[in-house]
Amino acid sequence: MLFGMQNSTGEGAKSRRKVVFHRVAENLYRLESSGGYYALLKRADKQFRRSLKTKDRKLAERRLAELRSQVTNLRITEDARLWFEDVAERWIATTAHALKESTVTRRKTCIANVAPYFPGIAIRNIQAHHCEHWLTDRGAKLAPQTMAHELNAMRAVFEYALELGLILSNPAKGIKRRKVQQQPIVIPTREQFKSLVAAIRESDGRAGSQRQAKNGADLVELLAYSGCRVHEAISIRWADVDFAKNSVRITGGERGTKNHEARTIPMTDALKQLLERLKAEQKPKPEDFVSQIDSAKKCLETACRRLNYPKFTHHDFRHFFATTCIESGVDIPTVSRWLGHKDGGALAMRVYGHLRQEHNHIMIKRVAF
Repeated sequence: MLFGMQNSTGEGAKSRRKVVFHRVAENLYRLESSGGYYALLKRADKQFRRSLKTKDRKLAERRLAELRSQVTNLRITEDARLWFEDVAERWIATTAHALKESTVTRRKTCIANVAPYFPGIAIRNIQAHHCEHWLTDRGAKLAPQTMAHELNAMRAVFEYALELGLILSNPAKGIKRRKVQQQPIVIPTREQFKSLVAAIRESDGRAGSQRQAKNGADLVELLAYSGCRVHEAISIRWADVDFAKNSVRITGGERGTKNHEARTIPMTDALKQLLERLKAEQKPKPEDFVSQIDSAKKCLETACRRLNYPKFTHHDFRHFFATTCIESGVDIPTVSRWLGHKDGGALAMRVYGHLRQEHNHIMIKRVAF
């Protein structure tokens, strides 16, 4: 017999039943009342008692072997007494060098929101019910995307603790995330795009506003004709522009591109005309930036409000570029490469699978039976 416990049932513990375990093999025990198998292991004077969650002897033996391996890899050191927040801090520090600053900031925010659910508990003692408390108290109230970020950070910290040998299993492994619904993308029409650029170029009469308006309109056009993310567009230097080869090198500057790989895109006619005009106006040096400003957010907001348009953002003109290319007959894998995607077009297919309604009407007229 492994051990005996008094299990109370009924009000006032009127009836008491002894829980009896029978040893069936080394480290393997069977609960007499239910027939379920349990493991009891010892390492460095520390006892590990676990339910193997099965009544099948063969399966129990396999799970016992897995548990033995986990216990063998466990580090019986003072590190096992670290709190969740301590391990999370080490995890972030060891991964930050390969991440963008915004990603590191998001992970720190997630950890700050999750850590209070494990107060004063050594990471080795955190159980599934502690993670479930986060789920019911906070996770279920969050937007699906925010919940996914926090859950991913929580799981990653426990996986890191597993790699270090601080815990036996990931207590957050069984938590299910909510499905993230893809929000419909509102893309400017060609007419709206032209009207926006024209509205931005209009000066409001204030000193210096004409130049600022012009630079804002130029940046919006650069985004729309290149498909770049805004930080990629504002990082383009004249040395990256090759009129002879009709191409532009997209490096992302010091931050780099999203996938950390530079790419070369061909110039559309509109992009070439824009760059030729800007070069003639600026007479730049090779190291100068093509865009004279870092953001067109304010002038975009003003123009959208004046024209009673949806509140378009920098990124919407990346969508405008992709949609215009696809509607013009460019295949999605090619558009995907121009955008800097590395998945062969899978993301572009999901995002741009439903094109604008007017394009659907044009396409259906080509169908004949």
